Amino acid sequence: MKCYRFFLCLIICFAIFLTGMLPRLSEAGLISIHGLGKAEINTNDIYLGQIARIRGDDQALVQRLKRIVIARAPLPGKSRHLNKNYIRLRLKQKKIDLSQIRLEAPRGIEVIRGFVEITIDDIKRAVSDFIYASIPWDREKVKIRDIRVRDRVILPKGKITYSVEPLKNTDFKGSVPLPIRFKVNGRFQKRVLVTADIEVLAEVIVTKRPLRRHRRITEDDIEIRERNLAGLPSNIILDYEEVLGKRAKRNIGANRVLRSDLVEFPPLVKRGDMVLIVAESSGLRITALGMVKQREGRRGERIRVENIDSKRSIYGRVLDAKTVKVDF
Repeated sequence: MKCYRFFLCLIICFAIFLTGMLPRLSEAGLISIHGLGKAEINTNDIYLGQIARIRGDDQALVQRLKRIVIARAPLPGKSRHLNKNYIRLRLKQKKIDLSQIRLEAPRGIEVIRGFVEITIDDIKRAVSDFIYASIPWDREKVKIRDIRVRDRVILPKGKITYSVEPLKNTDFKGSVPLPIRFKVNGRFQKRVLVTADIEVLAEVIVTKRPLRRHRRITEDDIEIRERNLAGLPSNIILDYEEVLGKRAKRNIGANRVLRSDLVEFPPLVKRGDMVLIVAESSGLRITALGMVKQREGRRGERIRVENIDSKRSIYGRVLDAKTVKVDF
C-alpha cells in the first residue's frame, strides 16, 4: 500500500512538472519580437529592427524580420505611434507566419525621427559671412542693417551642407533677397529665402550749385560727398575725372548726385566745320579736306562728312576738333 501511494505521488509530481514545462516546450522555435517602447531613427523608413529586439534560433528569419519596413518615418523632429495590431498587420502583409512570432508591445512603440536644428542665428551668421565675402565694395564701407529669417530650419541627421545662391545681377546694396539651399548627405532637403538690408557708403560726385543745360562743368561746380548707394541708381558717377570737361545735358539742380546720363562731352565739331579726313592702312595714309554734314559730333562718335574734292559723303569717327578718321 505504501508503495502504491509512493508511485501515485511520483506520477502526480511528474505530471505537474510536465504541465509547467508545456508552455516552454510549445514556445520552442518561436521568434521573439520585443518592442522598445520608444525609438529614435534617422532614416526615411521605419524598419522593424530599429524599433524592436528580435531573437530566435532561425537567424535567417530574424534578419529578414529586421529588414521589414513597417511604415514611413515621420518628418525630422516629429514622431508617430505604432501599436501591436498595426505591426502584426504589416508582418502579415509581408507573408510572415504569425504562428512563429511572439510579439510583445503592450503600449505600442513611439518612433521619433532624429533631426538637426539650424537656428535663426546660425542662418544669419552664414548669410553675413557670405555677404562680406562677396561684396565688390570696401568692407569698411559696408554695414548689414538687418537680416530677416522667417524661422529655424529642421533637417534630418547627416552631413549638412548649404549654399547661398543670390539672384542674377544682385548688386549687394539695399534690400537683397538671398536664397539658401540645404543638403543632407548630398541630397537637397530645403530652400529658405533670407532678406538682407545692406548699407554701402561711397564717395559720389554732387553738384554745389544749379547747372544750366550745356554748361561746362568745372571743379567749382561739384564736390565729393559720402552717400548710401542703396538708394541710388547704378549709373552714378564716383570719379571726378568722369565729370570734369563735360557739360550738363539738361538743367541740373543743386545737391544732385551726378549720373552718367546727366552729363556729356561737348561736341568737337558741328555742321559746316571743315575737318581733315584721314584714312590709314598698313604703311599707307590718305588725307582729304572734308565738311561736317550733320548737326554735331563728339569724340568717338561716328558722323557724316563730305569730301570737298569728290563731293562724296562718307562716315568717320571724330578724333578731335579738326580730324575725322574713316575705315580703310
